[in-house]
Amino acid sequence: MAGTEAGCKKQRWSLQGMTALVTGGTRGIGYATVEELATLGAVVHTCSRNQTELHERLQEWQSKGFKVSGSACDLSYRQQREKLMETVSTVFDGKLNILVNNAGTTVIKPCEGHNLEDYTTVMNTNVEAPYHLCQLAYPLLKASGNGSIVFISSVAGSMALPRLSAYSASKGAINQITKNLACEWAKDNIRTNTVSPWGVRTSITKRQTPLSLRNFSG
Repeated sequence: MAGTEAGCKKQRWSLQGMTALVTGGTRGIGYATVEELATLGAVVHTCSRNQTELHERLQEWQSKGFKVSGSACDLSYRQQREKLMETVSTVFDGKLNILVNNAGTTVIKPCEGHNLEDYTTVMNTNVEAPYHLCQLAYPLLKASGNGSIVFISSVAGSMALPRLSAYSASKGAINQITKNLACEWAKDNIRTNTVSPWGVRTSITKRQTPLSLRNFSG
């Protein structure tokens, strides 16, 4: 059995020489994604709104020998998204191979309980921010000659789940954006895909909600 496991590991692909940006990489799905990409040899940049948490994660990754850098950034603000991508361009010399749009938020309420602020926050974070980041990253992805965009969507984007109407709408929009970019940017050697997890138990959601409603987007 040990020999089989070692053989499987040897057969895994390598990302040596590749660069990656993972949004929301200090917790949950984003954290696991940073670790996986770095383990496979990619040089990774990530971002978080929490400067202290970001610093702790960067120290942790450095101790593991991973090549990971980071920026404190609130992706709900356009100017901070632009600054983030300027940093990424500088760090990676104007080229980016992988963009993982992981950062997201949710509001768990019945539809009649959603107010305008709830709806605006979810749409701004889950749709406007990743869409804009793709626009900003486009020249860097194209320059790499081998670009890949991965959106972290959710099963909520393709099926009805209770108390997640705004969140579900945002993830449905992401699913459609994925299809459009896959068609538009294929000519530039940029692949676009979506991953749609079910509920994932992580440290992000600490409130006592059912697992099926927890942390769909990392």
